[in-house]
Amino acid sequence: MTTDPSNILSLNNIEVIYDRVALAIKGASIDVPTGGMVALLGANGAGKSTLLKAVSGLLKAERGEITRGEVHFQGENIDALPPQTRVHRGIVQVLEGRRVFEHLTPDENLVAASAVRGTGSADVQRDRDRVYGYFPRLAQRRSAQAGYLSGGEQQMLAIGRALMTRPRLLMLDEPSLGLAPFLVAEIFDIVRRINREEGLSVLLVEQNAIAALEVVSHGYLIEGGRIVMHDSADAMKKNPDIQEFYLGGHEGRDFNEIKHYRRRKRWLS
Repeated sequence: MTTDPSNILSLNNIEVIYDRVALAIKGASIDVPTGGMVALLGANGAGKSTLLKAVSGLLKAERGEITRGEVHFQGENIDALPPQTRVHRGIVQVLEGRRVFEHLTPDENLVAASAVRGTGSADVQRDRDRVYGYFPRLAQRRSAQAGYLSGGEQQMLAIGRALMTRPRLLMLDEPSLGLAPFLVAEIFDIVRRINREEGLSVLLVEQNAIAALEVVSHGYLIEGGRIVMHDSADAMKKNPDIQEFYLGGHEGRDFNEIKHYRRRKRWLS
């Protein structure tokens, strides 16, 4: 199967099953352009995190497997590669929940993350200074215990640890979860700056469609394990279904108040 060389990541009609029984992803296809920013939107349980784990290789840890389709990274089929090899190739996933080493300082967290690359001390220092340049809040708290950082600072640290691996593709899983809107805006602005200055490709998984569509160029909408919509960010923001179900609509209705079957009927008809 040939892939578009302009895409750093291509998921081609993949199917994911857990415990050899539960079908979680149903023929999903996604492309992330090299140097681009793409959002994967959807409600809780729609399959967003499962798609990321299919790329990072973490499915097996949860008794999941790709049973159909292919994952291509930089034109190469990576289905058979273990997670650590994918990290060395340049794929890094920031897991949901701001997972940091709470008993270590931000400095120590960043040094620990650099170990996967096996770089020298000068390179580690240079990468650490780069992270602190993007996240000055972390520089101010570099000697504090990470468990005592605020939620926003922990999210910044989680992203900073990912940057220490020198990724080519950064995958963020619900980075806005539990954060105040002003912190979400700050973090997303920093991610957009990193993308612009370093050409780092970003796949952003979010329930917060309002924030996500402000920083990406394209978006995908997943519902029940299927990709039901794909368009530019501008077009998705103007789409009446997206406005109604994810952006509050003209009447300000909440997403959770909308009947599931109505969304399915409109998007899949």
